[in-house]
This record gives sequence, C-alpha cells and structure tokens, in this order.
Amino acid sequence: MQRIFNSLGLLGLAVLLLLAVLGLQNWAAAGFALPDQFFTLSTIFLGIFIEAAPFLLLGTLASGLVEVFLDRDAIQRLMPKNALAGAVAGGLLGFVFPVCECGVIPLTRRFFTKGLAPATGIAFLLASPVINPIVVASTYAAYGWGPILFWRIGLSLFIAVTVGLVFALQSRSAQLLRPTPLIQISGASVDHAHPATAGSLGQRLNRALLIAGDEFFEMGRFLIIGSLVAALLQTVVPQTALLAVGSGPLLSVLVMMALAVLLSICSTVDAFVSLAFVGTFTSGSILSFLVFGPMVDIKAVMLYLQVFRRKTVLYMVWLTFLLTLLATVFINLNLGI
Repeated sequence: MQRIFNSLGLLGLAVLLLLAVLGLQNWAAAGFALPDQFFTLSTIFLGIFIEAAPFLLLGTLASGLVEVFLDRDAIQRLMPKNALAGAVAGGLLGFVFPVCECGVIPLTRRFFTKGLAPATGIAFLLASPVINPIVVASTYAAYGWGPILFWRIGLSLFIAVTVGLVFALQSRSAQLLRPTPLIQISGASVDHAHPATAGSLGQRLNRALLIAGDEFFEMGRFLIIGSLVAALLQTVVPQTALLAVGSGPLLSVLVMMALAVLLSICSTVDAFVSLAFVGTFTSGSILSFLVFGPMVDIKAVMLYLQVFRRKTVLYMVWLTFLLTLLATVFINLNLGI
C-alpha cells in the first residue's frame, strides 16, 4: 500500500507540473501575458530533472540488485578492513558502479545497510560522481589529456578519501543514517527465514525491481523539490552578479563553487559547461566547479538529508567545502596551471 501511495504521489506531482507548464503556455499563446521568468524557471527545472532522473533510476536499480544479490558476508569479504585502504577502495568503486551524484545516494545507503564501513561508504558517495568511466570520458572530451582532467580526478579522490577517513572515527555506519532504516521499505525484507538473497533467479530479479521502484519513488519527490529550488535560484539570482566578481585567486574559487551549487548540473555534462569560463576564470576556480559541484549541489543535499542525519550532512558538506577551497586556492597561488 505504501508503494502505491509513493507512486501515485510522485506521478501526480509530475503530472500537475506538466499540466501547469502546458496550460500556462496555452494561455500565453491565447494572448495572456506571462513573465519571461516563468518560462526560464520551467525550462531550467525540466532540464535539471530530466538530466538527473535517469541516473537516479540507475542508482536505485543498482541498489535493488545489491540488496538481492550481495549479502553482508560478501561485503565484509570484498572490502578492505583497514580504514585507509577501505577509503581508497570506496573512492575507486565508481568504476564498478558508474552512477552520478543522484544515483550514488540510494546505492550508498544500501551498502551501509549491508555493513559497509563508514570510511568506504562516504568515500564512495563523494568520489563516484567523478571517479567513474563516464565522467572521466566526458572530461577528456572537453579538456583532453591535460592538467584539468588529472587534477579533477586527483582532487576528487583525495577529498573523498580524506572525508571518509574523518568518518572512520565513527565505528558504526548505522549511526550516520536517519533513524528510519532503508530495510523497512517494502521489498527489502528483514525476515531471516526468507532472506532477500534466497529464491530463484526470476524471484530475486523481481524483488530487486520492486526495491528499485520503491526507492525511486521515495527519493524522486526530493529530486523534484531540489530541482525546483535550483531552478528558482537560477531564475532569481543573476549569474552576471556572480561572474562579475570572480577574478581573484580566492574570490574566483568562491564564485565558481557557489555557481556549481546554484546550477546543480549532472557531473556527466558539467565539464562542457565549465568550458564557457575558461580564459575568464582561474584554473583553480574551474577545478573547484568540477570537484565541488558533483559532491555538493542543491538536489544532492536534498537527497543527503533523506538518507543521513543532519549532523552527518553538515560535516560532509563543510569538510568538502574547506578541502576544495584550500586545494584550489593553493593551485591558483602556486601552480598556475
């Protein structure tokens, strides 16, 4: 029953938004004056949501497959016990699960319910939106084999591993999550007499799809809210106001980090967007856009808050911000790439 309510709620919200856009466009065609900001808002919102939704679907599908086909013992056996090795392994896990910042969140939560160590899970959460073959290929297509590509990969991995090691001080990953555990969602049974990994291949695939559907509808509504907030900010806050003050080694980094949060662009395409700022902004600020944005943007934070405790999200965002700021300002002042 809860699955039905979640599905109907998300579907209803999407239909209402679509009808609102189409209805107002018809009114405009009939002669009613509508502000240009409305069309800007609707275009940006639909662009962000349509761009992110397939990757959220991939992430929830991977989460369902992990729940059904990978048991806790396998996680413990495959992942390193040492905190540093576990964080590095988590940072590179995106090459196995190439999901963006939307899809990685439900997948990380599923890993945590399977007993993944905090250092490994947080490193995977932060690094995989960049450290995966799709984003590496898109960055290469935009910048070629050069310092931007190498520094983006290196800084993303370094920051993710460092933040993961900070969270290694927390011995139990369950204490990082919100009190309502994911395993209460329909399809993720905790009945030990009938574990999720039991049954025929067809039954297990069916359970995986049910779990993926539950998670997609559970988190999709927050993706809609995050996309709408990002679109509102882009409509209300003129980008020229940010770009006009972005020339110094420190200020340019802060502006580009703010722009990354504001735009909330998927990591698979943000390298091409950043090309518009090359030659105007410093290399360090371009890197801050490419490193910080995939880890922390509006829609991602909205999803973080549905998975982790608020204190966990605060520490993740703050540590990621500080490390990105220090590293990219250092590059501006000392390397001049």
